[in-house]
Amino acid sequence: MAYLELKNVSKSFGGVPVLKDINLAVEKGEFVAIVGFSGAGKTTLISLIAGLLQPDAGTVKLNDLEITEPGPDRGIVFQNYSLLPWLSVFENILLAVDQVNPNWSAAKKAEHVGKYIAMVNLTPARDKRPHELSGGMRQRVSVARALAMNPQILLLDEPLSALDALTRATLQDEVSRIWSDDKKTVLMITNDPDEGIYLADRIVPLTAGPGATLGPSFPVEIPRARDRKTINHDPHFKQLRRDVISFMLDSKQHRHTTIKKKLVLPDIEPEDLNIPRTMTAWRKTPIRRHEIKAETVEVDA
Repeated sequence: MAYLELKNVSKSFGGVPVLKDINLAVEKGEFVAIVGFSGAGKTTLISLIAGLLQPDAGTVKLNDLEITEPGPDRGIVFQNYSLLPWLSVFENILLAVDQVNPNWSAAKKAEHVGKYIAMVNLTPARDKRPHELSGGMRQRVSVARALAMNPQILLLDEPLSALDALTRATLQDEVSRIWSDDKKTVLMITNDPDEGIYLADRIVPLTAGPGATLGPSFPVEIPRARDRKTINHDPHFKQLRRDVISFMLDSKQHRHTTIKKKLVLPDIEPEDLNIPRTMTAWRKTPIRRHEIKAETVEVDA
């Protein structure tokens, strides 16, 4: 029995299918990346696993228990940080710890929060508020908050996509280090195949929508710890990248949709620029077709 299991999951909004026949099995301690186009339904998939949405069909199970609502067994890191702006780094994380472990003493909570602040290298900034932090630092707080809840699985909803390239690379290294230290089960969604290959044990592409579904799994057979400088020269990395991108592009072509729409053109005739301006100066507006009339003019010879 897989640790996280989705069976024949489908989800629609307003009659429009977003996800269809989703089947996925993730083992305990595994790092799996779902790679897909923007708008394909990746966030919907994460929301189903988080219990924020309910599937129209199929089941979602974690540790053999069906997911029917949100719970502390699933830690989520969102793209937009989701930090309370009036709380410090310490207080934002403490708020989550309070909810999960209300019976702990204040000293134990403080020690626990401090451990995860140190894990993401933010100890010097523990008393700062979100507006005093860079985007990368805010995302580290989000990761620390999710991990401090000690969830069974960590869900990453494109957590690095809003960051600049250098900060994103740094945070990728941090996520990889934290996973190696903590060995949490991780499901990450991303639109960057390179990021998925660098971080994950396995890549699963999501086809283009509407009615997106998961494609075949691509195992990442690159030893850890992975070095960013040498991985680009690894033949397996190059082949894996080609295979994943080719599958995604092929799925997009097969999902071509034709939309027919009747166009109503304006009832206006363009001005004839061959006619001298002095002859048309009397008219201030364009000629409309319904205004054109046939007239007979008699001229004395």
